[in-house]
Amino acid sequence: MVRSDWSSDVCSSDLKKEEVERAISLLEKAVARDPERVDPHILLGSLYSNLKRYEDAIREYESVITLDPDKREAYLFLNLLYRENQEFEKSVKILEDLLAIDPSNLMGRYYLAKTYAVMEQYDKYEIWLRKALDIKPNFRPALVDLGTLYRSQAKSEKAVAIYEDFLRTDPADVQIRFELGNTLMKSEKYAAAAEEFEKILQWDNSLTEAKFSLGLAYFLGHEQYDEAIAAFLDLLRIQPDNEKAIYFLASAYEKKGQYGDALKELESISEGSELYIASRVKMGFILQSDGRTQEAIELIKGEIEKTDTEIELHRFLAALYEEEEMFEEAEHILTKGLAVSPRNVDLHYRLGVIYGKENKHEKSIEVMKALLEIDPDNADALNFIGYSYAERGVNLDEAETLIKKALRFKPDNGYIMDSMGWVYFRQNRLGEAIDCLRKAVDLLPQDPTIAGHLGDAYKKIGRAHV
Repeated sequence: MVRSDWSSDVCSSDLKKEEVERAISLLEKAVARDPERVDPHILLGSLYSNLKRYEDAIREYESVITLDPDKREAYLFLNLLYRENQEFEKSVKILEDLLAIDPSNLMGRYYLAKTYAVMEQYDKYEIWLRKALDIKPNFRPALVDLGTLYRSQAKSEKAVAIYEDFLRTDPADVQIRFELGNTLMKSEKYAAAAEEFEKILQWDNSLTEAKFSLGLAYFLGHEQYDEAIAAFLDLLRIQPDNEKAIYFLASAYEKKGQYGDALKELESISEGSELYIASRVKMGFILQSDGRTQEAIELIKGEIEKTDTEIELHRFLAALYEEEEMFEEAEHILTKGLAVSPRNVDLHYRLGVIYGKENKHEKSIEVMKALLEIDPDNADALNFIGYSYAERGVNLDEAETLIKKALRFKPDNGYIMDSMGWVYFRQNRLGEAIDCLRKAVDLLPQDPTIAGHLGDAYKKIGRAHV
């Protein structure tokens, strides 16, 4: 907010709304008495902005520029106001006017970049961020924005180069080093990321975000679970209620097979936490891994009784039932989940699979076709129907069409390639069948069903030559 000596009382940032309205009334009278004076227009524009009276604020700042074109801040305020009103052409134009009279204006270049970002014109966003950095190479907001842009465009190497270049001149800049660490994390260069977070903590060991990121880098990296546990415990000594740290600490214990420690940590995550459902699902996985599947089932059933709107709980409970070959129970819980989320693709797919395992073939196909109405290009559903037809030797032309479509979306999927070969086998197109089944075996050499299909095809073609 721009101030002048004569109005410092009027412009206090903690004015209540009625006081702001009174200040506006006084300033409006001042403007009426002396419309050529610039400062009242600036202050009036600022107060209008505070009350979100954007049209009035725009009028005042436009008056400022008319009265004194050298008032640089007025151009910047107008840019923000036009942006707020989604008047993007005006928002760009006002900054172009500013840069015409002051080509080296750093904030003019930076605000123009931000305007292009809002307009989703990312090529121009990048250009003007770089133009801002031409004026001030260590201008942190533009550096951070440019790095973030590159990360969003999967150009992590460019982001890393920007940050590393900056850190050569200012190695102790924690914010930029943190951005570098996050970029390396996104590129799955976890060891390098850990080095950056370690350097940050050498300068300031109280930075909790760096502690968490270090633990995460260890956890996701080269299975350094002991180091991850140490980092998360170090953070929890400072922030004992940090539930993200608790969750990943439990995950590290799980990876080490310390199931008791993992369960104890997960139990401490509160019901109101955004991680609560994920923590209960993970507890179920741990119990299952520990051979305590029935306990996992009871745990998840109890959570669904508390809230039946969490689809992940339905999905996981159905998977537990399926593993125990409790197909009716799996069918029931998936149907219940679909009542909550009728367009959920995963639930449809699992229900179709369960019907298939129960030999309810018509129901299985019906559910998968319902899935395709929601997601017509779902390769797994296309393959499921096609393979089901091939197994029963029915609708083979339709099966061929469906599986060819699935292969367009997943050309290197061994299971779909096997299905294609099996359709050809059923159609007695043995040369094509063997070609596809060989590819499937190459893709999934350990799968006994696929190897068996190829063996059947060779056996049949051998009989044909007898």
